[in-house]
Amino acid sequence: MAGKNRGVGRGGVGRHLIVEMFECDGKLLDSIDVVKTALLDAAVASNSTVVGFDFYRFKPHGVSGYVLVAESHISIHTWPEYGYAAVDVFTCGEHTDPWKGLEILKERLKAKKMTILSIDRGVGIEQYAGYWTPQPEQKVLAKTP
Repeated sequence: MAGKNRGVGRGGVGRHLIVEMFECDGKLLDSIDVVKTALLDAAVASNSTVVGFDFYRFKPHGVSGYVLVAESHISIHTWPEYGYAAVDVFTCGEHTDPWKGLEILKERLKAKKMTILSIDRGVGIEQYAGYWTPQPEQKVLAKTP
């Protein structure tokens, strides 16, 4: 299926938000339960289909984790001692909305400031049809001796 049929409205295959969260609540950023629940809820809010997840709490502090969704992923790395989190929210398909997932994360982690880089992924992919993906099979006529 071509990107314009299953990706973002103006072409491509998805939207990727690269987010810096500042002045978050350090206790929340250090809780694997809070971070895991926030990312899973963000996936649901973005209208994505969760297919897996994994999280790890570092010693003495910090949490990293991801939620794998059928439409891509949501990931996080936290620095509670700085009140900082690095977040990716990447969703593909017209039915998803990464911005809704980001709102959940901002609220749950109590981020007071954020910087966001929004990227439309795969724009122009249509021009590679037949190059990166196989051409339709061609019929070969049998040769007669």
